[in-house]
Amino acid sequence: MNTTLVRKIIMAATGLFLCFFLLIHFLGNTQLFLAPEKAQQSFNAYSSFLTGNMLIKIVSYVLYLSILLHALYALIISIKNKKTGGNYAKDTRGRSSKWFSRNMGILGTLILIFLILHFQNFWYVYKFGAVGLDPWGHKDLYTVVTTAFQQGWLVVIYVLAMIALAFHLVHGIVSGVRTLGLFNPKFVRWVSAFATVYSIAICFGFALMPIYIFFIHK
Repeated sequence: MNTTLVRKIIMAATGLFLCFFLLIHFLGNTQLFLAPEKAQQSFNAYSSFLTGNMLIKIVSYVLYLSILLHALYALIISIKNKKTGGNYAKDTRGRSSKWFSRNMGILGTLILIFLILHFQNFWYVYKFGAVGLDPWGHKDLYTVVTTAFQQGWLVVIYVLAMIALAFHLVHGIVSGVRTLGLFNPKFVRWVSAFATVYSIAICFGFALMPIYIFFIHK
């Protein structure tokens, strides 16, 4: 099998898995919209359950691997396209494609930088930082989150990152489905519509969380 095709298949598979994970992650984080005390109890219990569940740990390792493979193969393909004069190096498709589909490498890089910041702010602190316990005996990740989002600049970064992610997802979902051979021309509009609605809904929800926390805890 062609090496480039294998890379694209891996990118598509990991990308679609990450899209599914985003939905699960978003649903779990909706607890942040509860009243502060209820949110603290519920969110911390949820976080504690995730860290103590073996199945979830295995899924998390798949998640980390997917992020690394997706980023690595995206970089390899981008470099290869640039060297061979491909679309990422010089795109002449003009109006036949959207600007974000021609700049997936840039959007992906911005998202990767954001992920590093996100892991550092929450995952690393929760795993290795001095996080206190809440009144119910769970590590108080809720306070870590609410404290972080009292910084206006961080809220702005998260909102901008979600805008970049939305554009990345709109093209990535359609491209991933097509690469895996699941794309039927008869359903092109439906797939594109789903990708757009899904991307906007998920990213809007994620962007709203830090904004809500910033104002509710003022």
